[in-house]
Amino acid sequence: MGQPWRRPFSGTCPLSQEIIAHPNLPLLLAQAREEIISRFRPILNHFGVTEQQWRILRVLRTQEPLEPKQICETCLFLSPSLAGVLARMEEMGLVVKERVESDHRRVLVRMTPRSRALVDEALPLIAEQYRLLENVIGERQTAELYEVLQRLTVLRGADIPLVKLPAK
Repeated sequence: MGQPWRRPFSGTCPLSQEIIAHPNLPLLLAQAREEIISRFRPILNHFGVTEQQWRILRVLRTQEPLEPKQICETCLFLSPSLAGVLARMEEMGLVVKERVESDHRRVLVRMTPRSRALVDEALPLIAEQYRLLENVIGERQTAELYEVLQRLTVLRGADIPLVKLPAK
C-alpha cells in the first residue's frame, strides 16, 4: 500500500517530483506543535506564564534543582535566552537561584512555594486539555504519537547520518 504520507506530486519538473517525494517534516512538526500549544496557551496566559516559563516549571517540578545548563539541554533553550527567562521568573517570584556551596561558580535553580502552587493549580486544567486532545486524536494514535516522538528525541541525531555535502 505504500506510506500514507507519500502523495503524488502534480508539478511538471521531474527533479521537483523527486525532491518533494517527502513532505517537509520540520514544517509539519512546527505546524503540529503550534496546533497543540495553541490549546494550552490560554491556560498559561490565565496563570500569567509564558510557554518558555511553563517548560521550565514543568521540568523543575520533577527534577529540581537544576543548573541552568541542564535546563538549556532539557528545555532546548540557548543559554543567552535562558538567562533572560530565568531573570524574569526570579522577578516574578517563580524561581530562586542559589550558589553551590562547594563550587561558587555553579548555580542551582529551584522553584518557589509560589511557583509550586501555580503548577499545582494549573496541572488539572492541563490534564483536562490533554484529555480533550486525546478524545479528538484517539487513544491509540496519541500513544503512537508519543512513542514515535520519544524514539526521535532519544536518538538526538546519533543514529541518523548526515548527507555528505558537495564541495563549495
